Amino acid sequence: MKKKLITAALATSLLLSFGAGSAFAATTMDGAIDKVIGVDYKYGGTTTSGFDCSGFTSYIFNKLGLDLSRTSGSQFEEGTKVSKDELRAGDLVFFNTSGKGVSHVGIYVGDGKFAHSATNKGVTIDKLSMNYYEDRYLGARRVMSDTQFEKHAK
Repeated sequence: MKKKLITAALATSLLLSFGAGSAFAATTMDGAIDKVIGVDYKYGGTTTSGFDCSGFTSYIFNKLGLDLSRTSGSQFEEGTKVSKDELRAGDLVFFNTSGKGVSHVGIYVGDGKFAHSATNKGVTIDKLSMNYYEDRYLGARRVMSDTQFEKHAK
């Protein structure tokens, strides 16, 4: 009996730890992002062989049947401006990492986190509140309509 309880407790804690580590529920967008977590960063990359930041966002939105421009700067011109306190899953978040304006983009996934292709980690999820990103945050754009949001990200 004691062995069964220990086994059940271990199994439950493993399941909970895997679920707690993921920023994802079961949306189409989450599934598309989850499949590429860990893919290496590659400058100019647009495939699962390697992504740069805008290659990653373009790839994910293409998987959802939505077209985005290729560069972070041009993606910053798409959709509608969204304030940080109104972010919802699927919004694009932009940063000035080069000191020269828009130079990095990611996809807000909820709970204060965003998915992106980082030069040092590849495709990963980070918190917007991390000092590095907080200090370089430029803004967000909503590129999904309410219907697309309901279908892919809610």
